[in-house]
Amino acid sequence: MNAPVPNPLLELRKLGESVWLDDISRRMLQDGSLARLIREDGIAGLTSNPAIFAHSMMSDSHYAQPIAQLLPSMSSSVALYEELAVEDLRAAAALLRPLYDHTSGADGFVSLEVSPHLAYDGPGSRAEAQRLWQRLRLPNALIKIPGTEASLPVIRDLIAAGINVNVTLLFSPERYRAVARAYMEGLSARVAAGQPLERVASVASFFLSRIDTAVDKLLDGLAARGQPAARSLRGKAAIASACRAYEIHEEMIAGAQWQGLAGRGARPQRLLWASTSTKDPSYSPIKYVEELVVPNTVNTMPLETLDAYRRLGRPELRLKRHIAEGCDAREGLERLDVDLEAVAEQLEREGVTKFIEPFGRLQQWLEERRRGRRAS
Repeated sequence: MNAPVPNPLLELRKLGESVWLDDISRRMLQDGSLARLIREDGIAGLTSNPAIFAHSMMSDSHYAQPIAQLLPSMSSSVALYEELAVEDLRAAAALLRPLYDHTSGADGFVSLEVSPHLAYDGPGSRAEAQRLWQRLRLPNALIKIPGTEASLPVIRDLIAAGINVNVTLLFSPERYRAVARAYMEGLSARVAAGQPLERVASVASFFLSRIDTAVDKLLDGLAARGQPAARSLRGKAAIASACRAYEIHEEMIAGAQWQGLAGRGARPQRLLWASTSTKDPSYSPIKYVEELVVPNTVNTMPLETLDAYRRLGRPELRLKRHIAEGCDAREGLERLDVDLEAVAEQLEREGVTKFIEPFGRLQQWLEERRRGRRAS
């Protein structure tokens, strides 16, 4: 009899990479599918964002009854959205809490994002993050803050206050460096205030496939204008940027500031690989998982990518090779005058918009139900 084939998702965990689910819905909470993913695939956390909640709430019939029950007491569509989101995340956090406890707070997190309208509003983001943290009251929650320049002091202040943070929408290794500094500054402020560090958690979510989508478009344009060598760099910018971010991570945790914090019990801010669904059909559907198996990082996957990796994954540590290839790719892009920092700035702006638009549609959809009830 042939031995059973190991589940590649469980093998990732053995290699030191945590697998999180980039999705949430009332259906998966009620039909047991999320519990099954945790039990059978080793799912160790969950991320959400306004686009995910918009899709779930507007398409999942399991929300119909809760919405009808909540409508009489809700003052606005935003309040209704928040109530539903908090209920979902509390339920998911309860499923993940045993893992959080078993790993002494290293894994088992859920994430709730501040309003995307606050991406460039530092004081507004700070106030909303504090309010949502108090609303959730969960040790295994992370408050998601877009990693804009305006958010850097917010990240520092939230960490100093002991609020767990998922910094999202990172496309630039240098912006990641600034985020990591803000995290360490927040921890240092806690030390100065005599506060403990052990249970403060943070991840830095570095988005992948969108980088390749944007850079590949530039490369195709260059190739069409007489530079055929540009095509050889298609599909390489995202992994190259991620590898550079990881190099920065390694540099920073080797430094004296981090070593001092670690000696007091601080946890590293893990890099989280996000936007891992492949956008270009010519690429492998597991490209952004298979090529970034890195110890002490997180990969958050939508269900489609998770299912594909379960079928096709061949987990292996390939980081050293990819770092060398990434350096070559960045040099090649520079020779072609492809400015990855400019691309990152563009993607950040677009990323905020891609959250604002579905969030707005969801608010309109919920408001229509509120008004419909008042009219009936």
